Amino acid sequence: MSNYKFILSGGGTGGHIYPAIAIANELKHRYADAEFLFVGAEDRMEMEKVPQAGYEIEGLWISGIQRKLTLKNLMFPFKLISSIWKARKIVKSFQPDVVIGTGGFASGPLLKAASGKGVPCVIQEQNSFPGITNKWLAKDVKKIFVAYDNLERFFPAEKIVKTGNPVRQDLLQIGDKQLEGIKFFNLSEKRKTLFVMGGSLGARRINQLIEKELNFFEENNVQLIWQCGKLYYDEYKKYESDFVKVNAFINDMKLAYAAADVIISRAGAISVSELAIVGKPVIFIPSPNVSEDHQTKNAAAVVSKDAALLVKETDLDTDFETKFLSVWNSEEEQKKMGNSFKMLALPNATKDIVDAIDEIIKKTA
Repeated sequence: MSNYKFILSGGGTGGHIYPAIAIANELKHRYADAEFLFVGAEDRMEMEKVPQAGYEIEGLWISGIQRKLTLKNLMFPFKLISSIWKARKIVKSFQPDVVIGTGGFASGPLLKAASGKGVPCVIQEQNSFPGITNKWLAKDVKKIFVAYDNLERFFPAEKIVKTGNPVRQDLLQIGDKQLEGIKFFNLSEKRKTLFVMGGSLGARRINQLIEKELNFFEENNVQLIWQCGKLYYDEYKKYESDFVKVNAFINDMKLAYAAADVIISRAGAISVSELAIVGKPVIFIPSPNVSEDHQTKNAAAVVSKDAALLVKETDLDTDFETKFLSVWNSEEEQKKMGNSFKMLALPNATKDIVDAIDEIIKKTA
C-alpha cells in the first residue's frame, strides 16, 4: 500500500515552511500515490509558498502571542478555539495516516487535534532552543526530530532523534563550482569573494554595516555578493559596481555559496544547516529580534566547535573589522573553520526523517 495520507503543518517563516516541503517531497518520491495536505496560518507566507511547491493548503485563523498587551493578544483565545475546531474538522475529513509538524502557529492546533483522535504525529525542531509550539506538542507526538544536541532539557529524551534539518540537496555538489559561481555573478577571478546574506526580506543592521564598510572592503581587495533583501534593494542598488553585486534576492543560492570564500549570515536554523553542508568560513550576525534569542543560540552552538565566528549587532562597530580580517587574511583559518563546520553537517536529514516516519507507518499498520 502506498496511497497513504499525510498532513504537514508548519509556517510563519521559511525556516518552518521549507523543511515541511522537503519532507513532503521525499514522501512523495517514495509513495507516488500518497495524498498530501498542508495546514498553515491564514495570513502567513505558507499560503503562497506551499501552492508554489505544488501542494494544497488550508488556513487556520491563528497567530502568535505578542510580547506586549495588544488587541491581538485579547483575540488569541478565540483564534485558538476556532483553529482547534477547524483542525478537528480537517483531520476528520482527510483521515491522515501521519501528521507532521515543523513549528509555527498553525501546527499547534492541528497536531493537538490529530493526536487527540489517535493519529500518529511527529515534529521537527530546527533550532537549538525550541519554539513554544513544539514544546507544547512534545508530550503528544511519537518522535521529535532535532538538529542540535542537548535538547533533552526541553523534550522527552526517548522521543528525540537527531537528524539535522532538511535542506536543499543541490548544495552537496558545489565543491567544484566556484569558478562557475564567480562567472555567474560577473566577478573577477583575481579577487576573493565575500557573500553577505540577510534573508529573503533582508536585514537592516547587516545592510547598514555593509554600506559603512564598503571602503574598508575595497582597501582589502574584497569583492562582494550582497543579498540586501527586497525591502532594501531600492536603497542599496546604487552601490552596484564591478566588485559589488547587489541583489534583492538570489534564486540560485548554490552558485552564491560556491563563489564565496567567506560568508556573512544571520543564524536562522535552516541557514546554519545549509552553511554546514557548504563548509566555508562564516561570520554570524544573529538577529536579536526573534523569540528566545534563538539565532544567537544557534550561532553559539557552532562557534563552540570553533567552526564559525559570531559578532552581535551591538558589537559590530567595535569588533567587526578585526574579526573579519582574522579570517579573511588567513587561508589556514578559512580552511580550518570550513572543515570544522562541515563536520557538523547532517546532509541526510530529510531521508532520515522519512525513514522514521516509515517505521511509524509500519508499526501502526
